[in-house]
Amino acid sequence: MSAIQAAVFDAYGTLFDVAGAARQAAAEPRGAALADVWPKLASDWRAKQLSYTWLRSLMGLHADFAAVTADALDWAMEASGISDPAIRARLLALYDELPCHREAPAARARLRDRGLPRAILSNGTHAMLASACRAAGLADLVDPILSIEDAGVYKPHPAVYRLANERLGLPAERILFVSANGWDAAGAAAFGFRTAWINRLGEPADHLPGSPDHVLPDLSSVPDLVR
Repeated sequence: MSAIQAAVFDAYGTLFDVAGAARQAAAEPRGAALADVWPKLASDWRAKQLSYTWLRSLMGLHADFAAVTADALDWAMEASGISDPAIRARLLALYDELPCHREAPAARARLRDRGLPRAILSNGTHAMLASACRAAGLADLVDPILSIEDAGVYKPHPAVYRLANERLGLPAERILFVSANGWDAAGAAAFGFRTAWINRLGEPADHLPGSPDHVLPDLSSVPDLVR
């Protein structure tokens, strides 16, 4: 089996805690309306966000991830009976500053110390990803940042995964792709990447083409896969 020469990470859900914006807003004085509903709102927001990426790709009507994220939030707020524009603005601002999962910095630092490229390949726009990396203290641990905007279609389209091949100059079998989204890990595996699925919730595997090579509970042991 070919040696791994680069690690490529998904961002949202994998490095960044996608529930963090709603959790933080609910804890603030102006977010009292979210106190009892923020877990549902966060779940609905994420589900619609992903659904809209897939549906827009099928419709051939692309909008960037910032627009999709805002549209998904509008649906989630309506579903939770919240219409306060100040809460909406705060949630969107916090989404650009999501906290990272606690083990992410150490795992990526270990990869950096081994001299491996540590890319992000995400649905997010370049601006969203740069902002999130700065806020989470990961900016020095990411190289390079790859966005689906350069492909014009969302994951799991093969054109997205091909961006990593082209930018890193490596064949798929020499790239370890890491994602906490089972469908993303399946798509990457079907493309030909070596894959690690970060199964934080202990979910069953998606019944899709492509199976991950590794299933891990978090990012801590990812560097051990590239020794």
